[in-house]
Amino acid sequence: MSKSIVVGSTLAVLGLGGMAFGAWQIQESRQPQFADITGVEPQTRTVETPREVCEDVVVQRQAPTRDPHRVVGTAAGAIVGGLLGNQIGGGSGKKIATVAGAVGGGLAGREVQKRIESGQTVADTQRQCHTVTDSHQETTGYEVSWRYDGQEHTTQLDHRPEGETVRVVNGEPQWAEPRSQG
Repeated sequence: MSKSIVVGSTLAVLGLGGMAFGAWQIQESRQPQFADITGVEPQTRTVETPREVCEDVVVQRQAPTRDPHRVVGTAAGAIVGGLLGNQIGGGSGKKIATVAGAVGGGLAGREVQKRIESGQTVADTQRQCHTVTDSHQETTGYEVSWRYDGQEHTTQLDHRPEGETVRVVNGEPQWAEPRSQG
């Protein structure tokens, strides 16, 4: 065999091997690459909403008096006291006892009417309102942890990622793309 055939054949084999390796690298780089999603934490905030709550409540209050000067109690007490005083003694002592009984009875009747009226109540229904605050948690986004090429990364997203992997192009995850592995 001639030397030039051996050298030519060797160069041809090496050239074809290099081309095959280059084609394999191109084919390998065209394969989709994926990163593993290692954690998804919802980010939340508390939303408070005030609202007014009203209810009808029965309230007891003192009944209004029809006799604010207590004339009826004073008069009834004076009559009863006068009658009782009139039963005591005789002559001018009887008159003094009647007057004293009438005065004392009038004061006592006035006090009795005051106590009776203070115990009388009337029930009214009143509308009472107060503000209560309702609160709930609202999701504002997601903190997504992912592993690519042996390194951990964290990204903030406004939506929950789907699946357990994310497609990576030029080292960047493509969160908006549907993820499928072939």
